[in-house]
Formats: sequence, structure tokens, C-alpha cells
Amino acid sequence: MNPDKKHLQLLQRALTDLEQGFGRLPDFTSATEYDVVAGVLETVAHRMRDNYPYHHPLYVGQMLKPPHPVAHLAYTLAMSINPNNHALDGGRASSRMEKEAVEEIAKMFGWSESLGHLCGGGTMANLEALWIAREINTDANRPVVLASSQCHYTHSRVAALLAMPFRAVAADASGAMDIQALEQELQQGDVGTVVATLGTTLCGAIDPLPQILKLRDQYGFRLHVDTAYGGYFTLVDNLDPHARMAFDAIREADSVVIDPHKHGLQPYGCGCIIFKDPGVGRVYRHESPYTYFSSDEFHLGEISLECSRPGAAAVALWATMQMLPPHRHSEFAQQLQQCRQTAMQFYQWLHNSADFTPLFGPQLDIVLWAATAQSASATSRRSRQLFEIAAALDLHLAVATVPRAMCVSLQGIQDWDQDHVECLRACVMKPEHHEWLPEITARLQQSLAQLENQA
Repeated sequence: MNPDKKHLQLLQRALTDLEQGFGRLPDFTSATEYDVVAGVLETVAHRMRDNYPYHHPLYVGQMLKPPHPVAHLAYTLAMSINPNNHALDGGRASSRMEKEAVEEIAKMFGWSESLGHLCGGGTMANLEALWIAREINTDANRPVVLASSQCHYTHSRVAALLAMPFRAVAADASGAMDIQALEQELQQGDVGTVVATLGTTLCGAIDPLPQILKLRDQYGFRLHVDTAYGGYFTLVDNLDPHARMAFDAIREADSVVIDPHKHGLQPYGCGCIIFKDPGVGRVYRHESPYTYFSSDEFHLGEISLECSRPGAAAVALWATMQMLPPHRHSEFAQQLQQCRQTAMQFYQWLHNSADFTPLFGPQLDIVLWAATAQSASATSRRSRQLFEIAAALDLHLAVATVPRAMCVSLQGIQDWDQDHVECLRACVMKPEHHEWLPEITARLQQSLAQLENQA
């Protein structure tokens, strides 16, 4: 997925075209010492070898997806100017590109009118969502934030930062929020905000958003959807009915977070926060005596907690969306659909295997499994050993800690000597994983064979 030499030739042409737009300016010579730069870059290249091969299909561990070449090239092109999207003074063209890109993402969730912007990632986006929830909450007796016990840890951290009491709601055996447990929490009468996660980072679980919306009608809380990982899956056609209904219900939420730097094929960091009600922009109001003077047009810094923000991130996203529009039945949607199909095929292979046990069918493209032993601790130990053996065979997985309540399928464990199991985890999120699945499963089987030979 990284740009090759032909792509770099395109970049050179684009840089020449960009320079012509400033052709009336006097020439000047940069003080850069190219020999020194060359030496430093060579050192950087050697240092960067100390990484996992995140770009390769044999890497299926963490949520790392290579940027699309057009994003890579557009980001580099924009960096020749290095725009700042805080104000039009610092990023005129890139700010407009950001607005257009965010509006397109909002339409993906069914919102024709909304307010949003890009930010550094899901953490910053969720911070803004909970901050807005706190600021517009007029009932001091309802300060509590609820989220699933399987939500991203950022929510409890952000709630603490904002001095908002946080309580975790129990998850069911699939990792989704337990709706009965949620209602029990709501009956305490002190909840002002509920966070629904559509695509947990552990296993891609989908909280039951339609049922949560019914509870909102009854209890009147603000509803934020964290779909930083899963959001783009709203475009695919092969979700199960539960997930499909949840994604279709996002339009009824108050705010939503999505990370283009996950499934949106963008470099880090590129997160996005969108509010259904544009009126929440009033909360951001602030005075700045030296910006916002170049135009009466809307400046992105007026509705963002962050000040300086990379315009290059917006340019890269806009360019990618020009090439791969986020629409149903598009090439982009088909790529995501293939990732989910590959995950289901991987799950089926594990299910049919005599050596491995998958935890549950994937909702998105994350698969968890174990090679069980008699005890929970021994199963965890086998997972860690398999992780290391597979890495030596250039198959890069992840190890995930799963609570016992979500390990119903691991019936081979007879002795629960601990309340969790460390399992193996794969994020099958690259389109190339489809054709590489036979190689991945072969190396996984080889890893187990080596582990058994060591016993």
C-alpha cells in the first residue's frame, strides 16, 4: 500500500504544479544541507527497521492499516506548505477540504446538517463529545456518564479529566453492553450521558443501539456513539441483522466519533467528531485577538478544542475520499465488506479446527481464539507462547485479555484458576488478507506444531 517509484513521480509532478501557483514570488534558496539530510534519513531508515511489518498482510495483530497511496502522497504534497487548520489565515484551502470531507462523513451517518471537524484521534474526539455533554447538561443531579465495561478506556479517563462521575455497565457474553444492566444503572436517576460503542477494540462488539435509544426516550439522557473503529462498516452489506440495525440507528444519536486513521485509510492522526445539532458550536465560543480576521467565513478553530491542527491530514482525507467515496456499494465499501468476509472465513476455519476454539463469531473484522489447556492460566500461557512462535515465523498476531464471562465457548478449560483468559486476536482489516488467509492459517498451524514439539 505504500507509494512506489511511479507514485513518487506523480508527487514530483504535483509539487511542480503547486509551485506554479506561487510563481510570482521571488526565488529564494533554502539553507538545507542536503548531504546532512541524506545522512540523517539513512539513520532514520535503519532505526525504523525496529518495527513489526505493519504494512504486510502477515501482520494481523493490532488495528494498524496502511494509508492509501493517495493519502500518503496528498499528505506529503500538503506538507510542502504545512497548513494549519485552526484558522483560514493558516490553512485556507485545507480548511475547506476539511469541511467538505467532514460533511461527507456526516452524510454517511444520515445527517444533512451537523457540526464537526477532524482532530488528532478518537481520544480527542471523545473528549470533545463528553465535554459538550457536560456543558449543555442543565441538570446538576445527573452528572454521571455510563459506558460498557468493554468500551475504550479513554471514556473513564476523559470523564475523570472532566470531573464527570463514570460507571461501567456490564457486558454480555458477546462483549456488547447488557441492556438490562444499563436500565438498572439508569434507574438510579443520576445519569446524564450514555456512550454506546459500535465496534469495541477488544473484539469489535456492537452495543444494542436501538434498545438504548428506547431507554433514552424513557430516561432522557444524552447519547454519544463511539464508533472510532467500526464506523465505516455502516457502508457494507454483509453485517448481521443486529449490527445492521445498530449502524442504521446512529442517525438518532447526539454525537458520533469515527477515526479515518483506522478504516479510512489515513495516516495518524486523523480522528473525527460530529454533532447532530450544529447549535452546540456556541459552547466553543472564545476570543482570539490575532486570528479569524482574514475572512468572515467560518473558521474551524472556532469549533475545536485543539488549536493548531495539521491541514495536511484534511488534504489527505479529502483526496482519498475523492478517489474512494464512502458510499454504499462503492469500491471502498466493497473493500470493507471483503475484510468482514475474510474474518468470517477465518472464524469458520478456527471453528472447524480440532486445535483451536474461537470465542464467538466476529461482528466486524476482529477474530479471537485460543488453543485451550486444562486451566485458564495454562491456556493464557499457551497463547503467549504461540504469539512468540508465530512472530518468529513472521506471522504477527496480538494477545488479548478476555474476561471469563466472554469465554463461554472455551469449554475445554476445566480449571478456572483465574477470572480471565489471554487469547489470540487478529484484526483482519487489510483487503489483502483475503488472498493471504491460507498462508496465515498455515503459519498458525505450524506455530502450534512447534509449541507441541516443545512440550
